[in-house]
Amino acid sequence: LALIETRPDAFLVAGDGDDLAGFLTFGAFRAGPGYAATAEHSLIVKPASQRQGTGRRLMTAGETAARGLGIHVMVAGISSANPAAIGFHAALGFEQVGYLPEVGRKAGRWLDLVLMQKILQTRP
Repeated sequence: LALIETRPDAFLVAGDGDDLAGFLTFGAFRAGPGYAATAEHSLIVKPASQRQGTGRRLMTAGETAARGLGIHVMVAGISSANPAAIGFHAALGFEQVGYLPEVGRKAGRWLDLVLMQKILQTRP
């Protein structure tokens, strides 16, 4: 619920009835009007639903929703310890644009962050 409150722009879910397979949410990348057309997303797909097209369907729907809201660029911040997520985003047209060493911490260890982006629509 806290994630929904922090990402008010969009929250999409995939599942069958009460069985949640995954979700995608996106919202502001950074504060300030200069970043209003840039969104950062989070995509979570439960292990049993991975490699079945769930993530791809959620990303496709999320990109469509973002375009409808005038989003120009979608950003993903991915742990370098998650090469599957990096490969998934690359397969969908995201490009690595940054690498931030030791900016995250989980389970007592420092994690590097890979920044990827996809330009969703061109602006005149």
